[in-house]
Amino acid sequence: MERLRNLAVILLAVFGLALVSAPAQDAPAADKPAPAAAPASDQAPAAQDQEKSSSPADETPQVVTNITPEQQKALDKAAKAKAKKEAEEEAAASKKKSKNSKNDTDQIGNRNVGDGVNLYSFQKEIALRKQLAQEVEREAKIVDDPVISEYVNRIGQNLVRNSDAKVPFTIKVIDSDEINAFALPGGFFFVNTGILLNADNEAEMAGVMAHEIAHVALRHGTRQATRGELLQFGTIPLWVMGGWTGYAIRQAASIAIPLGFLQFTQGFEKEADYYGLQYMYHAGYDPTAFVDFFEKVQSLEKKKPGTMSKVFSSHPPTADRIKAAQEEIQKILVAKPEYVLNTSEFNDVKARVEMLHGRRKVS
Repeated sequence: MERLRNLAVILLAVFGLALVSAPAQDAPAADKPAPAAAPASDQAPAAQDQEKSSSPADETPQVVTNITPEQQKALDKAAKAKAKKEAEEEAAASKKKSKNSKNDTDQIGNRNVGDGVNLYSFQKEIALRKQLAQEVEREAKIVDDPVISEYVNRIGQNLVRNSDAKVPFTIKVIDSDEINAFALPGGFFFVNTGILLNADNEAEMAGVMAHEIAHVALRHGTRQATRGELLQFGTIPLWVMGGWTGYAIRQAASIAIPLGFLQFTQGFEKEADYYGLQYMYHAGYDPTAFVDFFEKVQSLEKKKPGTMSKVFSSHPPTADRIKAAQEEIQKILVAKPEYVLNTSEFNDVKARVEMLHGRRKVS
């Protein structure tokens, strides 16, 4: 028994020594402080990065790969249709704005300046012009000199391209020393040689022609006819710089022109002044030449009554028309660095017309 007690004491002593010498693994030593917890701010980024990487809302949407070719085709078609509709709406809005911009010379050609009640279609105007042109050509002497005709036509067609006109033009020269020019509904346009003889430069001639082109662009002839102001069935007004032309034809038919009709057309004349200035300006001509020619006609008529055609004198370039033209130039037409005023070709053609009127042979 004694031996057993001694063995138990020895075993307890050895086991206790082992416990004292073994390092602690489950708890920190009492004399060593535990490490401080990491600040929340240091832990947040990691957590946020983890959330960000796993959040579908912040990722670029992935292309769905399980749609069929037919579905993809339908989606593409819908996207194209939407883009086309948006483009059309934008273009329509821009066009509508342009059509109402009567002062915007950059929109010339895109504007509906001939709006108003009108029973005549453009096709009917074009058909009508041929009939009326034949009537004029039976009564008037058309210049057949190719140099004169080609030059006047070229200047006129350039002005047409810089206008709001929607119909093609045919331009011819009448051998007459009266200061006159007129345009038929639908685009037949006649210029007297008297315009070339009395104009000092190409810009003055262009101003007269631009005025006549404006009458056609504004559809004054058929608008007037629609208003029921015709003197007889089948008669269409031929607009001139001062009012009614084709006077000799109608005078021969003993047709009188009511004063009320002539007074009414003054509004159309001022409107043609307004747009004609824009057309010659858009073509590059000095718009002040239009006013210069007006003033010249006034002066010539005072010195030599009858210089203007009878019809032109019924609606002369009055002081209020001249003033309105001057105001338009100042307020609407932005000054350009340079303008076309005259060309050597105008001087050559004018000399040729002078020879024609002098009944001298033209080479």
